[in-house]
Amino acid sequence: MKAKDTSWKEVGKWYDQLVSKEGHYYHEEVIFPHLLQWQKFKPGESLLDLGCGQGVLARKLPKEMEYYGLDAAKSLIEKAQKYSHHHYFVRDVTEPLKIDKKDFDYAAIILALQNMEKPALALKQAALHLKPQGTLFLVLNHPCYRIPRQSSWGVDEEKKMQFRRIDRYMSPMEIPIQMHPSQKKQSQKTYTYHFPLSDLTAWLRETGYVITRLEEWCSNKESTGKFAKMENRARKEFPLFLSIEAKRLD
Repeated sequence: MKAKDTSWKEVGKWYDQLVSKEGHYYHEEVIFPHLLQWQKFKPGESLLDLGCGQGVLARKLPKEMEYYGLDAAKSLIEKAQKYSHHHYFVRDVTEPLKIDKKDFDYAAIILALQNMEKPALALKQAALHLKPQGTLFLVLNHPCYRIPRQSSWGVDEEKKMQFRRIDRYMSPMEIPIQMHPSQKKQSQKTYTYHFPLSDLTAWLRETGYVITRLEEWCSNKESTGKFAKMENRARKEFPLFLSIEAKRLD
């Protein structure tokens, strides 16, 4: 059976308008500041970015770093090439990457693993191109609390508290996403793939990684108005992102 095309080539224009050269709000305010606190990247080191989009991570790294960005969407790679001069390739990162370099210091998959039908294969490809003891960085929409169509906000009026409702979690799911809901059937569609943490940790172990750090990152936004107290409290209790650092063992 032919694999589903889960690339974002059909929504590349919309995604570039959203993320553009420097990244969207959460790239700028949450993800990259935390990631750059985790790791002080140095000139002369190398990083492989799988599912790189327009290469926003490349522009946060030292200019002297060797950076390879791979994405299945040709339109996004073309944008990346316009934004910065690095090594960019149109590749399905769940298949052999067909690049010569196999001794990267780091690999990263930033908000892309959950858009891949076979995420374990992307983890394997990263491992094949990392040097021994090389480091993989993963940033995910938190798989416990942010499950499209299966998680939502609610308000307990008696307790004056906002809560997070989770309808499904343990079951792996393919979830179609309408990029422009107001257009209904005419809207372009992408897919997200939910998996529980137990699956992710099993894939990492099976592909030769050991987890060395895990953090959960919350939104830094602040509400105002009548419901600000409950919204701000809930925002600090339910993280947006799950972030993992893992080392290649051999």
